[in-house]
Amino acid sequence: MNIGIDLRGILEKNKTGVGEYTLNLIKAVLEQDKTNRYFLFTNSIKKTTKPPFYQNNVFCVHTHYPNKILNLALTLGLIKIENLLPEKINYWFSPNLNFTSLKKSTKHILLLHDLSFEFFPEFYTLKRQLWHRFINPKKLCETADIIITPSVNTKRDLINYYQIPDKKIQVIYPGLSKNFYIDEEELKKQKNFIKKKYGLPDNFILFLAAIEPRKNLLGLIKAYEKLPPTITNKYHLIIAGAKGWKNNSVYKAALHSSLKQNIKFFGYLPDLEKPALYSLADLFVFPSYYEGFGLPIIEAMQMNTPVIASNCSSINEIAKNGVLLVNPNNTNNLSVAIKTILQNPELIINYKKRGKEIASEFNWHEAAALWLRLLESD
Repeated sequence: MNIGIDLRGILEKNKTGVGEYTLNLIKAVLEQDKTNRYFLFTNSIKKTTKPPFYQNNVFCVHTHYPNKILNLALTLGLIKIENLLPEKINYWFSPNLNFTSLKKSTKHILLLHDLSFEFFPEFYTLKRQLWHRFINPKKLCETADIIITPSVNTKRDLINYYQIPDKKIQVIYPGLSKNFYIDEEELKKQKNFIKKKYGLPDNFILFLAAIEPRKNLLGLIKAYEKLPPTITNKYHLIIAGAKGWKNNSVYKAALHSSLKQNIKFFGYLPDLEKPALYSLADLFVFPSYYEGFGLPIIEAMQMNTPVIASNCSSINEIAKNGVLLVNPNNTNNLSVAIKTILQNPELIINYKKRGKEIASEFNWHEAAALWLRLLESD
């Protein structure tokens, strides 16, 4: 069987959650499947990173069209994406929304992470809103043969908002990168290295994700400002993650904060540095308004760090009783939660223990097995 995989936009240097999900899933699939043939498709007029997969049943296909021209040709049906591949394919896997035009004989598997662009369009730039309008996610879902979601919550959103049949949607939870399974001795070395590299304080509250409106960083900064001096004098607020979009207000809020000397932005972190950073933090806070899954929550729990997160979207489903849940719209609620955990050692121990147990439930081997089963059963 021949399977095409769309890696357009996935191989960025600063990987997003979508990129991490895609590359880890493909890696796990290829570890289990040495028989089916995989064609990894990328397109760019510029030089791009080659997909990091090397085995006999994997073939990298790169075209050099301007993206706008290729997208227009696909939108108008002037070209079928299979025509860009060297062999006929049975399945086309889209790990993210993208312009796609396929022959009727090709089965389409679409991975849809969330519907945040439908529920919170104000969180996106005008350019991004127009992109979603042109790409027409609802139509992509209607025409796909199989839809994968990373949570039951996203599946429910698709059923309720797009009226997609339940039987067409398969939930496949992501796992954790192998970087998060690190022995104590190596972790200790990494923590010392990270602390020196970034000049980290001894105690800090951590946020780690893209800096964009959906993550509710304005709410986090306001909640931090409401903490008593006994907390803010000891614990700094570290905000790490790639610059997303529409985030000027976040940087301004930090700059004009009465606690600005304690609020630090670290930018994008390489994957290998994340486990140590989580492990060094006294508390991880993730007050997002909406998540398709919320991978940073699981990552923090795996590294034995207590977590506060929003009580909305998929987070209730994923985090269960392993985190302290708060209303993301209530900064008082968030501030009290931070204070409660940091001043209660017994609570910290309990959340660490429960979080670690829940994180152990997610693994890429099982996710890949489910993905392969979809091909076999279809």
